[in-house]
Amino acid sequence: MKTTGLLGGSFNPAHGAHRSISLFAMEELALDELWWLVSPGNPLKQDASDMAPLGARLASAQKMARRSAIRPTAIERELGTRYTYDTLRALVRRYPKRQFVWIMGSDNLAQFHRWKDWRKIARLLPIAVIARHGYDDDAFAAPAMAWFQRSVRPANQRMNWTNWSTPALTFLRYRPDPRSATAIRMARPHWHKQYADRCVRDAVTRKLVCQTD
Repeated sequence: MKTTGLLGGSFNPAHGAHRSISLFAMEELALDELWWLVSPGNPLKQDASDMAPLGARLASAQKMARRSAIRPTAIERELGTRYTYDTLRALVRRYPKRQFVWIMGSDNLAQFHRWKDWRKIARLLPIAVIARHGYDDDAFAAPAMAWFQRSVRPANQRMNWTNWSTPALTFLRYRPDPRSATAIRMARPHWHKQYADRCVRDAVTRKLVCQTD
């Protein structure tokens, strides 16, 4: 079984914090690979006016993931899934020789109870939560944490995550990283134009995804 972390997001664009957090999670959880699930669209984000094309976002993720075991993928487009649970269930079925762990920031845990079928996600895969400065208090007070109360695993057991029965959640303490996609877009609102007319090969499906997609 190849151990594989899954980190979802818009990656609008991908940046250094995505990379450093991912490499940190790979080391902490002894992962063989980590997949960036570059989402076609986030159901919880109502305003998509500043969302770059999928091809450009995947291209920025490919550039940021170079020379690592991070695999950016737009596989959700191929699967035809919109919600995280549907995507994860499809991946588990498609890749039976991989053992997956879902990775998310504490900002996502704070609103996890708003996700469609969030309890099913928790029962499907172990979850590793990466602390994010300014969000931890909200995460610990979130409704989902009351449900997870008996499922939290000590950080010193994180290397044993492949043996955990679900639901199972652990926290990974990571130093604050101020870099953000929002700041990049404010400084360079047309960042995606550098990938115009360019196609990149999906690191998981091996299919071409273009700027116009």
